[in-house]
Amino acid sequence: MDTIDTIKEQIGSNPVLIYMKGAPNAPQCGFSARAVQALMSCGEKFAYVDILQNPDIRTQLPQYANWPTFPQLWIGGELVGGSDIILELHESGELETMIKGAVQPQ
Repeated sequence: MDTIDTIKEQIGSNPVLIYMKGAPNAPQCGFSARAVQALMSCGEKFAYVDILQNPDIRTQLPQYANWPTFPQLWIGGELVGGSDIILELHESGELETMIKGAVQPQ
C-alpha cells in the first residue's frame, strides 16, 4: 500500500483523527499540544498519527490535504484544519458538537 492509500485508510477508518507532532500524552510542538488539549476536553476518543515517526505521511499529507501545516484534524473524513481553527471551534463549542456527531452518529 502506498502512502496516499495509507492516509486514505487512516482517515476513512477513524471518525476523529489528528495528524500531529508527537503523541497526545507527549506532544512535540506547541501547536500540537494546544490542539490535542482541545480535543481531549471534548471527552471522546480520537486517533492520532505521529508524523515525526511517519516521514512519508509527513511529506505527502500536505499535498493530499492541500493544507501545508501540522497538526491536521480530520472529522468524519473531512479536513477541519489546523491548530488555530481547532482552538476557535473549541472556544465556540462547535468542536465538541462536531466530534460527538462523528463518534456517535444519530
